[in-house]
Amino acid sequence: MRSAHVVVQIRAAEAALMAELPEGALMQRAAAGLAVACARWLPVVYGAHVVLLVGSGNNGADALWAGARLARRGAAVTAVLAGEPVADALAAFRAAGGRVGDAADIDSANLIVDGLVGIGGRGPLRGPAASLAVEGGHVVAVDVPSGVDADTGEVTGPAVRAALTVTFGTGKPGLYAGAGKWHSGTVELVDIGLGPYLPPPPVQLFDGYDVAAVLPAPQPGGDKYTTGVVGIAAGSGQYTGAAVLAAGAAVRAGAGMVRFAGVENAAQQVRARWPEAVVTTVAPGDGAAVVGVGRVQAWVVGPGLGTDRDAATVIEAVLGQDVPVLVDADALTVCAEHPDWLRGRRAPTLLTPHDREFERFGRPIGDDRIGAVRALADDLGVTVLLKGDATIVAGADGPAFVNDTGSPVLATAGTGDVLSGGCGSLLAQGLAPREAGAVGAHLHGLAGRLSAAGAATSAYRVLEAWPDAVRAVRAGTLVP
Repeated sequence: MRSAHVVVQIRAAEAALMAELPEGALMQRAAAGLAVACARWLPVVYGAHVVLLVGSGNNGADALWAGARLARRGAAVTAVLAGEPVADALAAFRAAGGRVGDAADIDSANLIVDGLVGIGGRGPLRGPAASLAVEGGHVVAVDVPSGVDADTGEVTGPAVRAALTVTFGTGKPGLYAGAGKWHSGTVELVDIGLGPYLPPPPVQLFDGYDVAAVLPAPQPGGDKYTTGVVGIAAGSGQYTGAAVLAAGAAVRAGAGMVRFAGVENAAQQVRARWPEAVVTTVAPGDGAAVVGVGRVQAWVVGPGLGTDRDAATVIEAVLGQDVPVLVDADALTVCAEHPDWLRGRRAPTLLTPHDREFERFGRPIGDDRIGAVRALADDLGVTVLLKGDATIVAGADGPAFVNDTGSPVLATAGTGDVLSGGCGSLLAQGLAPREAGAVGAHLHGLAGRLSAAGAATSAYRVLEAWPDAVRAVRAGTLVP
């Protein structure tokens, strides 16, 4: 599992470690890791033209020390200064054969190393640095791309867009969330010895191995009830597809049984497409009939349900059950008008909004997506999964999970219904809301990639690829 810490935690850990090390040792560890990463990024080091963008802080010094190492391996290394550099680092760079140039050297670079601003930077790049906000497949950022807020991922103006970010000691939340994700490219962590000095991380990312470790598996002697029964309250006379997708995802995600309760049109479509599901047709607004379909261990409510009085009656009835409930789509809109239905629950609750649904609760997301999710979760006493290319799952306390398997191919109608059905199935199988959301988002992202295979996809294809994603994480297979 990968961890990310905020700047104040990192600074405290660095200070504690540096108190035990010879002067400059920590910077040399960082520079050595940076130089190795840059060498791997280049097709060949000898004869390559490397340009360093150097600010006045420690990130600029890291770049200079790494540049000196590359110069000693035969690279032609040029430093473009955007401030007063750290003197000893510049002297060592020159002694190794590096030279100081200007912005014109950037055009001929095989590799550009961004050392303009470090993790303490706030706001957009300014002054000479703003004109050096480069981007491209040959750009490597030191610790965090300059112009990206390390804690939030906020980008408010000129900023470097890197293909590779070499970060030190621990991850930074801004590398994985918000706009920062798209400015950071591939993130490579260099261990500089901070681990023993860091507190528990406020942000974590599941890898495939972590997902495999917590993913429920059928047990010997089990049955459909011990595997998990999920109830789906979804669909309407007009919107039947959402019901089919949510129910199908619950089937594909491993629930022992799927109980579907919905109006006639939706029930007919689910029954025809998913004979595995136990389908009950209910009258519009008959909440008692919905929750009376039989034993369930978790509910999914909302996809395609509508937002009228009949839908609200069903939603209130489901939320009145003492089992975990996943609230999605139309149910989010209704609950935004009745937040006390959520605050009054004692059983676990997972909300799965996209940005617009989130803001219906009266809370703008802003640039700090992780902070916004935590605030809403705290207000309502629930767990919130905020959808996006970097999906965030958080409760009021404990670590937030950021998912990095998402991709733009999932921005197509119905994929949210697939996510809700899959996560609801995991809730029924016994995962807590935060873990169900994190695991579900990870598998959903992998299924999207597998179903697209370099092209466009559809919600139904993502649903069908869910078992392939499960097999991939259990086998330890990398998904491109």
